[in-house]
Amino acid sequence: MNIAITAGLQLMPPGFAAGLSAWSREYGTPGSATWANRANAAIIAADPDFGPCLEINKVDTTTRIRFMGETPILPGTYLRVSARVKAVAGPRPAVRIGGWAGDGARNHVTGLDELGDDVSLPDYGQVVEVSAIVGTGDRRGVDMAWGARPIYGHFGIDLIGTNGGTVRIESVRIEDVTSVFLREMMDIVDVRDYGAIGDGRADNHAAFVAADKAANGRVIVVPEGTYKIGSDLTIRAPVRFTGKLTMPRAARLTLMGSFDYPTYAEAFGDETEAMKRALQALFGYTDHIELNLRGRRVDLTEPLVMTEIAPGLTEFSARRLICNGEFRIVDGPAWNTNLASSQATYDANQPTTLSNVANIANIEAGSLITGPGVGREVYVREKNVGAKTLTLSQPLYGGSGTRTYTFQRFRYMFDFLGMEEMSRVNFADIEFSLGGRASFLMLPAVGQLFHVRDCYISGPGDRGITSVGRACQDLLVDRCQFLSSEMSLTAQARKSVAINVNANDAKIRDNRFVRFGTFMVASGTGHLLVGNHWFQGDDTSSGKRVPGLVIAQKNCKMAITGNYIDNNVIEWTNEYDAVPDFGPNEYSFGGLSISGNHFTVKRVLSDFSWLSVKPYGTGHHIHGLTVSNNVFLVIGPKIQRVEKVDTSFADLDYSRMRNILFDGNNFNGVLDYIANPIQIKHSQATAQASWVVPLTDCLPFHGWAKNVDSVTAVSMIQNAGNGRVTEMPWVRTQRGAKKQNLQIEWAQPAKGTVTIRARMDEPG
Repeated sequence: MNIAITAGLQLMPPGFAAGLSAWSREYGTPGSATWANRANAAIIAADPDFGPCLEINKVDTTTRIRFMGETPILPGTYLRVSARVKAVAGPRPAVRIGGWAGDGARNHVTGLDELGDDVSLPDYGQVVEVSAIVGTGDRRGVDMAWGARPIYGHFGIDLIGTNGGTVRIESVRIEDVTSVFLREMMDIVDVRDYGAIGDGRADNHAAFVAADKAANGRVIVVPEGTYKIGSDLTIRAPVRFTGKLTMPRAARLTLMGSFDYPTYAEAFGDETEAMKRALQALFGYTDHIELNLRGRRVDLTEPLVMTEIAPGLTEFSARRLICNGEFRIVDGPAWNTNLASSQATYDANQPTTLSNVANIANIEAGSLITGPGVGREVYVREKNVGAKTLTLSQPLYGGSGTRTYTFQRFRYMFDFLGMEEMSRVNFADIEFSLGGRASFLMLPAVGQLFHVRDCYISGPGDRGITSVGRACQDLLVDRCQFLSSEMSLTAQARKSVAINVNANDAKIRDNRFVRFGTFMVASGTGHLLVGNHWFQGDDTSSGKRVPGLVIAQKNCKMAITGNYIDNNVIEWTNEYDAVPDFGPNEYSFGGLSISGNHFTVKRVLSDFSWLSVKPYGTGHHIHGLTVSNNVFLVIGPKIQRVEKVDTSFADLDYSRMRNILFDGNNFNGVLDYIANPIQIKHSQATAQASWVVPLTDCLPFHGWAKNVDSVTAVSMIQNAGNGRVTEMPWVRTQRGAKKQNLQIEWAQPAKGTVTIRARMDEPG
């Protein structure tokens, strides 16, 4: 604020010589008595010190001389009221500046300091200047801090003390001295100049709004103190905090000119509270799409639960980015997992509902469910306490029945569950330090296109990214490193999961996942896993290796390409089927492409396999699988095969295999070379009319020898007398007890060598 604001206003009262009708004997308000024609007041034409002046003989205990004019009080201005006075005769009174504060309704604003300091008149004829400064802000040097309510004042002087004395008063001057407090060349606006009071009690909303309105590009400063803000506040100007703010949880602070985490940290003093406020503003429909931590580390004492941070915000679907810093938890009870146990009834005809749930009030939405017949990564999506039902993220495979289940609600650093819908939230260039206690990200039940890129998810206690619904649709995770907190444990002892998805089209690209219990549990279709490195081995000699990637969707339409898959299994299941046996109106296992990957395993037993198909019910088969151009490497003792069927629940139906391609793979340290179609050479040393060709170990999954594409003689076919046999043989398929042999049939006993191209499926 500067003199330019008041330059067009009449601040200086007229001189006394212009007439005493402009000067009140009371407070200067309209209708008050004036000094005109008073016997104890006279105009002196030529005082040697003052020139024209007013001479008063004091007859009242408090003698007031107040200007009748309304002197404006503008936000951010400071006025100096002064007068030169001398005692002439009789008792010498004290002198002070006085004022009267008026609001927009012309009412008196009470409760303010309206008097300056008392000044004594030391001797007759000695000129004394008395002055006081009045303004909106409680600044050092301000005698009358009136705040934002008054808009004008009546000013003058008071004579107090013993009556009977005579004084002369040169004039009353009113001058704008704002520049003393705020120089024009200083590019700041102090909220105190607009009535802000940092006592932690007064609501400063109006003062901050006024300061922001006046800033006009300058920086607002909030000095020491605690400033209460009672409702939503938007500050468009840049702002710098030394003092702190307090606000109701529902009130939103939007710093348009300084929208970054360090400014919120300065505003609230507490890092967790500051992050809550910043997120509340980020998702509060502001003009900013990015919350930049500016390289700061944020210490969180509790989870950031969006429904608690922003009451009333139920959905959001616009791009928002949180970036450039570190989040670290401060350990405490807020990160404890909630554990509950309950008996409930499951009906396969209502595949995502648990009913008659005992103890339901103690079960939280977002809880992981474990128990008989429950697949991996099944969560409580929502609950209905009155109906005693839980809605599940996935069906259960165990069939109908009443069972006891365990419910674990992990605590997530960022928890969006409870939002009706949340989409297009991005995290970039951040380290999430979870201390083995907290999990990273709980997605909402509904949404899409969450994106995590160039981040470090370090030490999650239980989970990395969790989906209990469909907000994992189009999930993007790029160039991140997930570091387990269970690295020292054996692989089979680990419980952590880096990612689970239920919806479609996740893209997991160029990431590194280190020693989790499971890297990913994937339902839904259309996923792309490209360029990642996930490894889950340990240092145990002949250690057990567990599933790193669980594909829990039969017909998954999924591509696993160019990854480094280290010391773990890709397990393909139908554990989310409420009726896991194959039915007439469903697809079985299909739509999976595994190509161009590097598979490595070290010091394992010979029965280890990288690819395991695990049907949870009978009648299933494979009708669409490509495993091509991969490199399989065993370090240490050799293994038997790279693939297997896990028959813990059921075997596959080998009669229905279709469209399976195993081709171009490189095997190192693997005893059984497999391919489909397989090309083998068979030599018959003695003439036989029926040649038995075993394909037991060379077809994927020990499949049946179902079809032969070609039989080509690579030597002369001869009869028992060594005569040339020129006829074309025919082939019997699915021979032997396990249907894994072929028989080449000749019209006469024959011998020689042929190359056979055979397969275990129906092509196309």
